[in-house]
Amino acid sequence: MYRFCASLLSVLALSGFSYGPVPPPADGPVAVSIIDRDGEGDLDQYPHRGQRWVAGSPGHRYSVQLRNRTGERVLVVLSVDGVNAISGQTASPDQSGYVLEPWQSSEITGWRKSNAEVAQFVFTDHGDSYASRTGRPANVGVVGIAVFEEARARIYDDYRPMPAPRPMPRGMASEASADKAAAAEASAAMPSARSPSANRQQLGTGHGAREWSQSSLTHFERASRTPVQVSQIRYDARSRLVAMGVLPRYRGGNAAAPQAFPGGFVPDPPARGR
Repeated sequence: MYRFCASLLSVLALSGFSYGPVPPPADGPVAVSIIDRDGEGDLDQYPHRGQRWVAGSPGHRYSVQLRNRTGERVLVVLSVDGVNAISGQTASPDQSGYVLEPWQSSEITGWRKSNAEVAQFVFTDHGDSYASRTGRPANVGVVGIAVFEEARARIYDDYRPMPAPRPMPRGMASEASADKAAAAEASAAMPSARSPSANRQQLGTGHGAREWSQSSLTHFERASRTPVQVSQIRYDARSRLVAMGVLPRYRGGNAAAPQAFPGGFVPDPPARGR
């Protein structure tokens, strides 16, 4: 179930050198990722010049997954293309947001239209994005969160954080526990393949079809006016990410290109003719 608000104290609570991808950073209470809802699943995040990028597919619906990694409630203000995903205002950390319960993971699937509906997030042309259509094209191409802790000590003195859930069986752990070496390796500088198209944002987030998404009001008092975490993910079409040098030109290798080590062990030679 979702819960949301239009004030600072009422907010939405949710229910229910390498080109290699890296897991979401573990330096804040909330992990954020982007899920392609039309077949590609959790989109790989690629580091480039201090930012993280994902490749979107035009026409595909997507969601923003938020995962609370703490035993306390947190408030997450969600910005899509510089627009608050609940109120439609130009985004600012002091606005309405979503409340995540301890250890909760939830997906935001669209622009909040009411307590019962959202308009789906859809990768679309820059000019067709909700931000562009409402006269705010400057920040198209970025999903961001501002996270606040709750002023729990002011609410009750005997508060105790909820313990973490028991770990999942081996082999079922989240991708957030991926090899640390890959993350460190991916933070190195990458070669740039600049072209004119590298400077032009291609994708934005459209105002898609309505879908059911239940929500309700809740109370949340922020522990401070300053967020404890601000994170963002950049996105665009795969072709632009290739032009920028974020992704390799040939995804998964080029079958037609010569390879220095195409085989395995040395086979026997053909039998000599008699």
